[in-house]
Amino acid sequence: MRAVTIPQPGGPDALVWAEVPDPEPGPGEVIVDVRASGVNRADLLQRQGHYPPPPGASAYPGLECSGVITEVGADVAGWAVGQQVCALLSGGGYAERVAVPAGQLLPVPACDTVDAAALPEVACTVWSNLIQVGRLSAGDTLLVHGGGSGIGTFAIQFGAALGATVLTTARAAKHDRLRELGAAHTIDYREQDFADEVRRVTDGRGADVVLDIMGASYLGRNVAALATGGRLVVIGMQGGRKAELDLGALLTKRASVSATSLRARPLAEKAEIVQGVRDEVWPMVTAGAIRPVVDRRLPMAEAAQAHRLVESNEHFGKVVLTIG
Repeated sequence: MRAVTIPQPGGPDALVWAEVPDPEPGPGEVIVDVRASGVNRADLLQRQGHYPPPPGASAYPGLECSGVITEVGADVAGWAVGQQVCALLSGGGYAERVAVPAGQLLPVPACDTVDAAALPEVACTVWSNLIQVGRLSAGDTLLVHGGGSGIGTFAIQFGAALGATVLTTARAAKHDRLRELGAAHTIDYREQDFADEVRRVTDGRGADVVLDIMGASYLGRNVAALATGGRLVVIGMQGGRKAELDLGALLTKRASVSATSLRARPLAEKAEIVQGVRDEVWPMVTAGAIRPVVDRRLPMAEAAQAHRLVESNEHFGKVVLTIG
């Protein structure tokens, strides 16, 4: 088969579309013939040499895909050759075929099979962090940073579908589309202090949950934006790794700060998250409350161009790589 390889870490041109050995299903795994794979910022970090795959995972980038099951390994129940699926991966999505643990498979929901490749990673990240960690519920106020990203566009729709009031930060050019997805208020992070804006639009109360992709550079203002009892959930470090935390402010608000990642979790934890997404999120997709937001599709062999686009931050939603 062919796959996008990384012979040496570097810029987008480090990605090489090359012939590689076919995967074989291990116990509890299936082989999926890939139709499409979503591009995530973790893929960019892996290409740069900063985010190696966990032990035992495919060396090729790609944390989610969609396609058709073509082989079923031992000890797999409930899945069969010919089923259209999408999947959460630890790696390997940028390829013509990939081995997937059966617990990380999802049926293609009510959308195009190619667009379904844009759902597993964001759905699992958003559901696990907003529900399991952030305890988001109807009536809460949710602040989503990076609203125009794949994570952001999904989190806005999910929060709105859940009955939360969603605030989001993004470039001004993206605001109209973010309101169409369900954002009640949009904040231009280039021109406005988001903590001040959150307090203003909530009459000083603040946000019950903040979903943050920036990390260090936003830490102080995120805490300032929290309501009493608020939960800050950090899922990215685009703004750096280290910052000073005012514990006094946290104590005064009886608030909490959590940080999570998904890729290196044990198989059992991933399977639990995938099942939660199937039970609680997929019905929202079927009902039309959530849809995959795809900026554009590019051929898998043009992965370098896809990475350049994501690095530019000019995209809205997900960039998807396709085969065939």
